[in-house]
Amino acid sequence: MTPPVVLVHGFATSAARTWGDNGWLDILADVGREVLAPDLLGHATAERPTDPEAYDALEAHLLERLPAEPVDAVGFSLGARTLLLLASAHPERFHSLVVAGVGANLFRDDGSSEMIAAAIEGRAPADDPVARYFATLAEAPDQEPAALAALMRRPRSQPLTDEGLARITCPVLVVLGDQDFAGPADPLLERLATARLVSLRGVDHFATPKNFGFIDAVLEFLEAGG
Repeated sequence: MTPPVVLVHGFATSAARTWGDNGWLDILADVGREVLAPDLLGHATAERPTDPEAYDALEAHLLERLPAEPVDAVGFSLGARTLLLLASAHPERFHSLVVAGVGANLFRDDGSSEMIAAAIEGRAPADDPVARYFATLAEAPDQEPAALAALMRRPRSQPLTDEGLARITCPVLVVLGDQDFAGPADPLLERLATARLVSLRGVDHFATPKNFGFIDAVLEFLEAGG
């Protein structure tokens, strides 16, 4: 039986904007796939607490919304990181994984979380276009800026470890634009024994979800069974 496809959006957006507006829900329905597209804790239709400690439950909140059977899962940015953490802890819940918009950024602590939180609160650094872009996303009608800032300040963000990533044995597709600040992909590929890379030429982080190269790569990966 073909597993459901779970789509997990990135920070300061939503399932409707990332996957609905960019055509993913219709495309996957057209090829006969059952799709689940939950909103992450702190976003859109999900609960939106403003206490940073509430986001210790970010990964658990998503896990509760997954079916009991293994799924094919596609995540972008924060959604990709969250899926990697869940697959590290519960590899049996995943038939295959696609993680996009992540790479070396997963293993560096550059203070960007606080910078993004400050930008959302109206203190965007003049020289940081990424923080300013996230601040713009947070102004959307379906978002709560105070909740998003709290998520960025979660006190106990789970780290991705080499040991955890080694537990992921399902097929993994890493998709990364060659203009994406999250790159390069090499540090992630080196830690995932079953991963391969699709590089999107001329694509930056924020253009990734609507890029046809990303959509085509995922459809091909799913059609092949991961």
